[in-house]
Amino acid sequence: MPRKFLLLLLVVLLACSIADSRKPKHTHIQFYMHDIVSGPNATAIPVARRLSNYTGSDPIATMFGTVSVIDNPLTTTPDLNSTLIGRAQGIYATASQHVEYSLLMTLTVGFTSGPYNGSTLSVVGRNPVMSEVREMPIVGGTGFFRLAHGYCFARTYSMDQMDAVIGYNVTVVQY
Repeated sequence: MPRKFLLLLLVVLLACSIADSRKPKHTHIQFYMHDIVSGPNATAIPVARRLSNYTGSDPIATMFGTVSVIDNPLTTTPDLNSTLIGRAQGIYATASQHVEYSLLMTLTVGFTSGPYNGSTLSVVGRNPVMSEVREMPIVGGTGFFRLAHGYCFARTYSMDQMDAVIGYNVTVVQY
């Protein structure tokens, strides 16, 4: 009887150990992205626009179809001169024609310093930029974030003309 009990106890402990190792790990990160569209040091450059024969007066419809390539700095605080932790590189396209200014974002957050140096996160989703808080999915990553998924909340911290500082609160889930 003691042998069977010990064997059963060993199986239960092993099962608990495996189950515990499968619990998801949550990583929370906050940073600020500087989207600079004006001046000689722009970090977001339009590469495609709507045909010039559009004659409408709706400013949202006028922007529809604009595609920009970005290489935006990521910092620890809203100040552009604060610690640089990486770059957001990718594409955003104006994806709405009416009422709400919305972007389709596909960007890679590449960390260049700190605990996630060399790792990336991929964000793909709709960004209704005039909403106070926007939620977008994390669909993958590399390095520390390999096979990760999760979500991020974006909130515009400040805006000057079309240049913006956007705060990102990121939650990454890994198994």
